[in-house]
Amino acid sequence: MVNQKSTFIWVGLVALVVVVTAVFLGNRLLNGDNSLLRNVQVDKTEISPNADGDTDATTISYEISRNATVSIYFENETGARFYFREGKPRGAGEYSVTFSGVVDSYTLPEDQIQGEVLARLLQDGRYTWTISAIDEDNVTEMQQGELLIVDADPVLPDIRDFAVQPDTFTPNRDGVDDRVQPYLYLAKDVEQLRVFLQMPDGSELPISEFEKVVEPNAEGPHYYDYEGGVDDGATPPPDGTYPIVAIAQDLEGQRVRVEDELTIKFGGVPRVRIISPPAGDTVSWDKTAVPLCDVITFSVTVENYGTTPVRTSGPPPGTLYDSDWNYNTLGWFTQSGVFRLGIGFENELTSYPYRWSLGQPEDLTVIDGFSYLMPGDRVTVTGSIRMTNEFGDRNPQPVWAGLIHEDVEVVTFNERVDTQEIRVDVPDDAHRPECAPREVPEWPID
Repeated sequence: MVNQKSTFIWVGLVALVVVVTAVFLGNRLLNGDNSLLRNVQVDKTEISPNADGDTDATTISYEISRNATVSIYFENETGARFYFREGKPRGAGEYSVTFSGVVDSYTLPEDQIQGEVLARLLQDGRYTWTISAIDEDNVTEMQQGELLIVDADPVLPDIRDFAVQPDTFTPNRDGVDDRVQPYLYLAKDVEQLRVFLQMPDGSELPISEFEKVVEPNAEGPHYYDYEGGVDDGATPPPDGTYPIVAIAQDLEGQRVRVEDELTIKFGGVPRVRIISPPAGDTVSWDKTAVPLCDVITFSVTVENYGTTPVRTSGPPPGTLYDSDWNYNTLGWFTQSGVFRLGIGFENELTSYPYRWSLGQPEDLTVIDGFSYLMPGDRVTVTGSIRMTNEFGDRNPQPVWAGLIHEDVEVVTFNERVDTQEIRVDVPDDAHRPECAPREVPEWPID
């Protein structure tokens, strides 16, 4: 009886051991062993990273059994270490990455580089690769092997002579320092070249390249153009000093960065308008009919309702034109970016031939030698025309006011403002007077 009982106990113990062993082996078979870093493979032992399409890269694959921090690095025969990945958090799972020989930034004693190296190819030679994983309990595992680098491209995509001219600009379409033109020289053909203004939040505003003899991304000089976006009616970045950055990346993945500074001031889209009064005409004429050789006078109110100064130029309000003159007659030629108030009529040969500045000198602010109507300011513009002849084929003649942004546009919603008919009283030919000649006034050109 005792022997039967002992036998039963031993059989039970053996069965328990078998079950535990089976569970353990099944769990091991299902989940693998307890190692942190598994199944590490580097599929090539030699690469030639020169973008020729032949053994340019190798694939690195591995598995992590639990959360860990992973580093992948290479050491040359002198023990110098170059990181491909450094301290990257990884969750449990399988990973695979292509390694084309490019590692984090490093420099060599013989380098003569104008830019900052962001990523660079390993030099030719034999390296020991290491994949290291550290879990949350500070358990560390690593595996190593060898990789030979041959025929690596030795030339960096260096950016030389990077400059921004001028380094201060006023993107407000006033014709003065409205644009900047960054310049750089590429040391080699690249896959990608970006030039941008970097905002405080890290976002980038791309800057377009001028089309020149040199193809985009090709070795040689490259010119860029930046106007703050105001040419498209966009508001430029707020006034301040910003980094202008250029980054070049070659076919192998090497990257070089350069930086300069750009200061923006008085930036903004110019906004000026003719003001309509609560009562009466927007353009107030002193008469609707005028004898030949007599003078007709108008007045109109103009406002800078934007956030940037508006450049203007003469002749000043109050200037008297003869009807057969225009602004060129007075020597106030077109000036790119300048705003003027003009008077036009239906049969005019020149658009808005009679033009005046937006305010008297005392109404304006001089900035760097140019006159500006400042944000929020209103002025009354007056002017006169001596009728030495009829305006044109029609009499009475439709006459209107407008705001001209010279070499840019006639401001759309301030075009042909308050059209009114003005009659020139002309006697018959036998009694038609000869208007007294008048000297063209001379004005200092600003």
